[in-house]
Amino acid sequence: MRLNTRFFDLEVQGLEAILNEEDARDLLVRPGDRLMLRGDGESVVAVAEVTRGMVSPGEVGVVGGAELPREVDVKPVSRPRSVDYIRKKMDGFKLERGEVKAIIEDVSLNRLSRIETTAFVCSSYMRDMDYDEVQWMVEAMVESGERIEFEEGPIVDKHSIGGVPGNKITLLVVPIVASAGLTIPKTSSRAITGAAGTADVMEVLAPVGFGVDDIKRIATEVGGTIAWGGATSIAPADDNIIEIEYPLSLDPRPQLLASVLSKKMAVGADKVVIDLPVGSGTKLENEDDAPTLAMDFIQLGRRMGMDVQCVTSYGASPVGRAVGPVLEAREALRVLEGGEHPRSLVEKSCEVAGVLLEMAGIAVNGRGSNSAEEALRSGAALDKLRDIIRAQGGDPEVSSEELEPGEHRWAAEAEKGGYVTSLDNRQIVGVARAAGAPRDSGAGLLLHKKVGDEVDAGESVVTIFSESEVKLEEARRLFKTKPPYRLKGMVLERFEESGRL
Repeated sequence: MRLNTRFFDLEVQGLEAILNEEDARDLLVRPGDRLMLRGDGESVVAVAEVTRGMVSPGEVGVVGGAELPREVDVKPVSRPRSVDYIRKKMDGFKLERGEVKAIIEDVSLNRLSRIETTAFVCSSYMRDMDYDEVQWMVEAMVESGERIEFEEGPIVDKHSIGGVPGNKITLLVVPIVASAGLTIPKTSSRAITGAAGTADVMEVLAPVGFGVDDIKRIATEVGGTIAWGGATSIAPADDNIIEIEYPLSLDPRPQLLASVLSKKMAVGADKVVIDLPVGSGTKLENEDDAPTLAMDFIQLGRRMGMDVQCVTSYGASPVGRAVGPVLEAREALRVLEGGEHPRSLVEKSCEVAGVLLEMAGIAVNGRGSNSAEEALRSGAALDKLRDIIRAQGGDPEVSSEELEPGEHRWAAEAEKGGYVTSLDNRQIVGVARAAGAPRDSGAGLLLHKKVGDEVDAGESVVTIFSESEVKLEEARRLFKTKPPYRLKGMVLERFEESGRL
């Protein structure tokens, strides 16, 4: 069937072709079927959608950015074989290497519809995968994208499975490790549901959007990078899977393992430390689940030639006191400058960096954390971060005092005295996002009090920052509706006779 093309400027996963219901009926096409669009020697395969009024009979709407002539021939084509393999997994059977590779290849090239990719995510969530299947998925994800290969090693890297606001330790770990002469090409994500991803925080100090060639060049030149992984084509299938997981609030174990390890493998990492935060509000709310996940990472890493170690960390409250891009960058820089800082941030950063120093043979076992702290005290880590900022196109002379958060702010005061007994990570993130984070880099929260701290009546507990009066008011309303902290006195609760049997 010959149809006129009509283009829609919408962001979708893959390519979609929208048919009027009359043309769809003539072609015997239903939503989700595949269509071949061919014209002037160009051809693409798209997922069909059907409408009554978005396009007229004789037109095909094209969504997803394909370049096609004004008229194309449209005909149905068969669906990918990988759909059958997804059904196989849904039925509870183990996949073969070639079947896993076909699924990941089709996901990375957007040959599957969102429904089909969702089915794959849900099948691994409900049916799980064994080590073979996860290994094959990692290998297929790496093969589907770009890779970095360094001439000399070892290449080290770190990753956190996330879930904890304020976790800006990468801005300390990378310069500490690089100052010891190691190479750490760190690629990080932007926030999806959080208040600030590592890439959002680093972008306060320097550009982060680099391709793999620039990442390799910078890491080779100064020892490390803190770049945004989304600017590369490293493991593109993983990015498409994450888009599906987000609205479903799913993070299946096989996808989590494959996501982390594929990106470490793709940047050429030999030695990797993985941070597993545990506690209320994290991905590992039950601390007893951490050893199993750690062994999964370690065993799969060994299968793929990577030395992987895992650490568990306290994740029931934010790391440090700052939440939000500018506030977190300022706090991290202040630590490197030797200024006043939260001890928890230094301890976690040095412990993680210390593991890498020990794994690489730079520090003796048990002394890595001490070596990391010495890099902070001596100023070597600060000098190295300045090198990285300069290499990435930022101002290497920037100081923490120059980093100002949003001008609109509100301090929450305690109505009574007592002790902070808990902090709600999700609510902290919710308030920060209401204030504008991470899109507005100056938005966020500064926690004056954390768990165990004593608070006097009228004392400031939290300050909210925003770049907008309207957003500040929304964040303030949300904070008052459900405060993200619990405050109690030494006497926690009173019980007395109710008068009923």
